[in-house]
Amino acid sequence: MFSHLPPDWQSKSSDISLETVFWSRRKFLKTLGRGAIAAGALSLAGCQNNTDAAVSALDETLEAPGATRFKNPFKGTTRNPSFANPQRELTPQKLAASYNNFYEFGETKSIQTAAQRLPTDPWTIEVGGLVQNPTKYDRDDLFKAFDLEERIYRFRCVEAWAMVVPWIGFPMRKILEAADPKPEARFVKFTSFYDPKITTGPLFSFGGLPWPYVESLRIDEMANDLAFFAVGAYGELLPKQHGAPIRSVLPWKYGFKGPKSIVKIEFVDEQPATFWNTLVPDEYGFIANVNPEVPHPRWSQASERLVGDGPALSWTRIPTLPYNGYGEFVANLYT
Repeated sequence: MFSHLPPDWQSKSSDISLETVFWSRRKFLKTLGRGAIAAGALSLAGCQNNTDAAVSALDETLEAPGATRFKNPFKGTTRNPSFANPQRELTPQKLAASYNNFYEFGETKSIQTAAQRLPTDPWTIEVGGLVQNPTKYDRDDLFKAFDLEERIYRFRCVEAWAMVVPWIGFPMRKILEAADPKPEARFVKFTSFYDPKITTGPLFSFGGLPWPYVESLRIDEMANDLAFFAVGAYGELLPKQHGAPIRSVLPWKYGFKGPKSIVKIEFVDEQPATFWNTLVPDEYGFIANVNPEVPHPRWSQASERLVGDGPALSWTRIPTLPYNGYGEFVANLYT
């Protein structure tokens, strides 16, 4: 049904992106006010090493400090062959567990310990709005109501770095079909968990931020086969720093479009206000598809750095592809 992506990930990249990109954004977040806070603070995860066999050894998980260990509920989950070969090396799991964006727990990547405050059991996800079948799911329902599969996706952050992730979950269209939106529904709105006593946010918030974290898609984007809800990674339940117990995964978009720890899925008729687009609309658009030809106002998007062992500035740099290389699945949505 789907063909493999062309093997151009290994081509040598041009030396376009500035080496100061990664560090400048961290400084930017700490020094500017609410109206100028920038960048995709959500998404990611990674996995083992660089072979298919390494992905299969998922029960040898290295979890973040303080994380709760769970019995693996996903043994025997089938890998979708259409998304089994990212044509990149997989991101080391230990590194991904300690290098995350989750703005609700701070503005730095080292939030894995703080994120263990997130309460994930019990958990309720409300699906409602302009639908024929409003529903509430608890955490266990997600494992029973939908057939789960593994997909290995590339991840591209708006900060111009990248990872490769083996997710376990189900296509978003499954919830779309179950909810049966009314004809007037044009967008879907995702709301993340928020409790000011738990999700305390960044130290430098300068007068408040538009919590809770909200993101949104058009209905046709949600219906695309590439759009995915993840409930696991590396063959186990999502670690909290990766957005347990359920998060959005949209590999053709910049990472900030993928909200973590979702508590509400709401179908609406008007485009919702979303977190980063509200804060900095001239830097973080609503659509936010990966596009190497459109630079961020403060750095180029023409190339990216693959997260790996060693200093961030020594990571391998490769060219960025339109739609992160997934154009065959989604380009028709944007004609």
